[in-house]
Amino acid sequence: MTNDRTDDYAKPLPAQDGLAKQFYAWCKRGDLRFQRCSGCDAWRHVPREMCALCGSFEWTWERSSGRGAVFSWTTVARPMHPAFANDVPYAPVVVEMEEGVRLVSEVLDCSPDELQIGMPVALAFDHVTPDVTLPKFRRA
Repeated sequence: MTNDRTDDYAKPLPAQDGLAKQFYAWCKRGDLRFQRCSGCDAWRHVPREMCALCGSFEWTWERSSGRGAVFSWTTVARPMHPAFANDVPYAPVVVEMEEGVRLVSEVLDCSPDELQIGMPVALAFDHVTPDVTLPKFRRA
């Protein structure tokens, strides 16, 4: 499921260089992928060159199921950036994906007081600009 908003997006955008650029390029195509080590099969996120488990520099981008569960969150009542002023209160969440990696994101259809540890969520891409698509979630 996607949100096709591409209007004037004033919030900070993720870096678009190196491995982060590759990660967001997959998202732009509507495909959530994480790195997977070719040496020990470990999944990893945030993207990086070397596997923290076995030290291998060999890896591939593997498709995620797009399913996960809320691992943690915080409720923001006073935004640290003016672009978020109209969103308070909001809740950045840590989603633990079925693959085992954790991703900081947002649950789009859920207020902060409705979040629960272990709440199942499913991927929902948010096309915030013509060039950037962010992986977000909805209740599953």
